[in-house]
Amino acid sequence: MNTYIQNLISQGEHQTQDFKFCINDSRKIAKSLVAFANTDGGRLLIGVKDNGNIAGVRSEEEYYMVEAAAKIYSKPQINFESKQWNIEGKSVLEIIINPGADRPYYAKDENGKWLAYFRRKDENILANGIMLEVWRKEKNREGILIRYSAREHILLDLLQRYETVSLHHYAQQAHIPLFLARKILINFILLNIIKIDTSDKKICYKLNEKFDVQKWEEVANKRVVIKK
Repeated sequence: MNTYIQNLISQGEHQTQDFKFCINDSRKIAKSLVAFANTDGGRLLIGVKDNGNIAGVRSEEEYYMVEAAAKIYSKPQINFESKQWNIEGKSVLEIIINPGADRPYYAKDENGKWLAYFRRKDENILANGIMLEVWRKEKNREGILIRYSAREHILLDLLQRYETVSLHHYAQQAHIPLFLARKILINFILLNIIKIDTSDKKICYKLNEKFDVQKWEEVANKRVVIKK
């Protein structure tokens, strides 16, 4: 057996790898493509069952269905590399997706709706509104104007007391509406003060380990502009 493919299959499915026994719907493949592009990139091994057994691809049809997924059912279009491996008389199609430079990427579902996904472990998860807004704004090179007030202080306090904080928990503790809590979280993410945490089933937020809380507190109650 090809050692390269053998090593990949032995890893199983994970954050940057997915197995597909076969392709019969380009829209389902688009969901995986955008999840990889929105996260850390990854690869699809087509012709491999979930248990790692090699079934092989039928023909060039699989490649064209991936191409349709990337160009027709993904927005923006997703670039990918492909390699075909012959193993014990069977073909495995490797599709490689790099982390996207134009996030967010959306996949078109069976109802014609465009949805964005991210990759968590071996699953494709629907992105929330905060993720989408961060992705849209992350290429903006302008400074972000913030005022350090009690509501920002509450967020930092919560993040120091708890490992992670959810949008609703923060809004409740700060006694502010959700739209305002969302705005503050988005700005803090863009400033690399906090990070999105997707390790659990729900999307939460945690302090960036490189962020110096003490230094931040030194400029408390001052209006500051911080450039990314």
